[in-house]
Amino acid sequence: MHYLYGVQRDRLIRLLDRSADPAFGLTERGYIWSWNRAAEESFGYSASEAVHQPFSTLLQPHGRLGKIVDEEYCRLAVRAGGVPSFDMQVRSRSGRGIWVNVSVLVFEALRTAPPVIAHLAHDISLARRREALARRLSEAARRLLTTENHSSERLVPVAPLSEQERRILQALANGQKPVSIAQDLSISSQTLRNHLHHINRKLGTHTRLEAVTHAIHRKLI
Repeated sequence: MHYLYGVQRDRLIRLLDRSADPAFGLTERGYIWSWNRAAEESFGYSASEAVHQPFSTLLQPHGRLGKIVDEEYCRLAVRAGGVPSFDMQVRSRSGRGIWVNVSVLVFEALRTAPPVIAHLAHDISLARRREALARRLSEAARRLLTTENHSSERLVPVAPLSEQERRILQALANGQKPVSIAQDLSISSQTLRNHLHHINRKLGTHTRLEAVTHAIHRKLI
């Protein structure tokens, strides 16, 4: 296993340490050689536990299509002189899956030492959860639309929704969380709950998911 030595190595480590987001460096063989404090906090492993460990073993990283981020990836990154930013999921020490977007830089600090791959990571887990929720809502709406005996002419009439109620349903359909919706609309959490109660009463539904799917089916949003 190769490591950087001397002033160049220390400067690069200090640079990564200054990042407010998780930052870590890998060798061409996929071993961790640098691990900043934000990485410790995000992934649960101290620098002393992470450095010198194979990245693929420690965090079990993989991309959107399940491709493992391992030694092969590191060799390709070095050969290409860098790679475009990409999303990957890692497994924290607690076992929680965390999605991060990583920007990659390949450094050749010393002619006598092999290149190293620096990664700057940004947590995108919330965005991924919103995407997943939006997909589930879309799929639920699709199933509802294709269910037999749910043609629009057979729907029981409902009380009209207010513009505020439509905005709330549209935000939910987009995967936005209630707390974020309340902030965007400058209303309290209790007021949002009151709106959701009125929406469910008007549509004859019982949950947010039902309300969104019924609203989509009725072309209310």
